[in-house]
Amino acid sequence: MPIPRVELTDGYEISRILKGGWQLAGGHGSVDRAVAIRDMFAFLQAGITTFDCADIYTGVEEMIGEFRKTFLKEHGIIPAQIWFEQMFKIHTKFVPDLDVLPRVNRAYVESVIDRSRSRLCVNCLDLVQFHWWDYEIPRYAQTVLLLAEMQRAGKIRHIGVTNFDVPHLSEIINVGVHVISNQVQYSLLDHRPENAMVKFCLGHDVKLLCYGTLAGGFISEKWRGAEEPQEPLENRSLAKYKLIIDEFGGWELFQELLTVLSMIARKHDVSIANVAMRYVLDKPLVAGIIVGARNTAHLNTLAKTFSFELDREDQGAIHGVLDRSIEPRGDVYDLERAQGGKHASIMKYTLNK
Repeated sequence: MPIPRVELTDGYEISRILKGGWQLAGGHGSVDRAVAIRDMFAFLQAGITTFDCADIYTGVEEMIGEFRKTFLKEHGIIPAQIWFEQMFKIHTKFVPDLDVLPRVNRAYVESVIDRSRSRLCVNCLDLVQFHWWDYEIPRYAQTVLLLAEMQRAGKIRHIGVTNFDVPHLSEIINVGVHVISNQVQYSLLDHRPENAMVKFCLGHDVKLLCYGTLAGGFISEKWRGAEEPQEPLENRSLAKYKLIIDEFGGWELFQELLTVLSMIARKHDVSIANVAMRYVLDKPLVAGIIVGARNTAHLNTLAKTFSFELDREDQGAIHGVLDRSIEPRGDVYDLERAQGGKHASIMKYTLNK
């Protein structure tokens, strides 16, 4: 079954599953650059035509740029090149380092945007998603206006944000910038977007692009019945999402959820991951989910996410567990933004050097 596409905003379509780039960056284990680029061809052939990356994902923009150059070189037929230019979308981010926030100016913004354009081998960035580490440094509204200048100059096609909460997203929109998306964490374990963000976005035509849907791989058959992992964990992704499991209600409740998901998966002849992805994709305003992968091991099963529907019985079984969770509270990214807290401890604030 093909991967469906969706209009993120007028005239701009993306695949509903996006290939994430975070796990190709530093801190997630060794990455073979040549294999990673080769794998991008497989994702594209599978219908995953939208890739997500960031200026701070070390080496990832360059890999996607190399893939883009290689594809256009190897597919010299004009129709193939036209198809590629129309279908292939690259979403990156603009994430100024924490210590730079007080000094962000036009020259800095333009230099980072130009660097992303160069790395990705494009003249115009499809979507730039703006992140700001510390709202106590109130230059975020000025900064997004500078991104809008880059947009008017033809260097950026669309502007989105990532991890903005409702009050500060409201400020961004109120200065007159057209924000089309907010990239947020959203999963069976983390419903924080439902606390206020969904209602706000409904009123401002902002779509959600969701990461963490599989909790770094924890929501899978691999972890059903497994003993609770202890620190140090294998990589930053597992460390991040183990904290979310703790917030959700702990390992025992998480195992109950996996058992229910496994039952639903067997019923529909799909995987636990398919069920978890379908659950989020069916939520209001969710345009797409970002699936991080270091290789193509599970690529062939992703399309099965769209081969079934979660019926009332499935939803009831899932909520039988979720209703007993304590789950993360508050607005999106509140826990991760609290500097000095355990969630913030795995963040790296100076990757845009």
